[in-house]
Amino acid sequence: MQYSTADFRKGLKIELSKEPFIIVDFQHVKPGKGGAFVRTKMKSLISGNVLDKTFRSGEKVDVPDLEDKRMTYLYKEDLNYHFMDSSTYEQIGINAKQLGEAIGFLKENTEVEVLFYNKKPINVELPMFLNLKIEKTDPGIKGNTVSGGSKPATLETGATVQVPLFINEGDYIKVNTETGEYIERVG
Repeated sequence: MQYSTADFRKGLKIELSKEPFIIVDFQHVKPGKGGAFVRTKMKSLISGNVLDKTFRSGEKVDVPDLEDKRMTYLYKEDLNYHFMDSSTYEQIGINAKQLGEAIGFLKENTEVEVLFYNKKPINVELPMFLNLKIEKTDPGIKGNTVSGGSKPATLETGATVQVPLFINEGDYIKVNTETGEYIERVG
């Protein structure tokens, strides 16, 4: 199966040179002379590199063999992180290098979306928000208010985030996993 340039839209996943990409931006151009073309900005789903490429109008590209699976993070062993398919109970190991920034927010029993390309895991998408425990931070000072400054805090997963001065060790906070930002203190 193939896509034509007429099918291009933001978020479309295509395959170029045996690598899956997602279209970040595109523009159809019809010059006064010559044939129409499509300028695209694509991001590799494996390396994260951004590529600018121009296609002739009507050019075809392959559809990548991609599959999303809902999986649960189980445990870390050496440099591998182990996940279990929530429906089949099949387990896989994903290398730390492949996980990238997601490692800082991986907590046991967290449900994630794992993207497979040609039956191999290439990406892990965490939930947008996670509630995590503060393991280490400087103590708050009496009189600090919500509008005060911020301080670094180490989470139970090992990641460090900036939190308001009134947050203490043992508190649970909601964190945006995409930006690594503190959202609010929770129960």
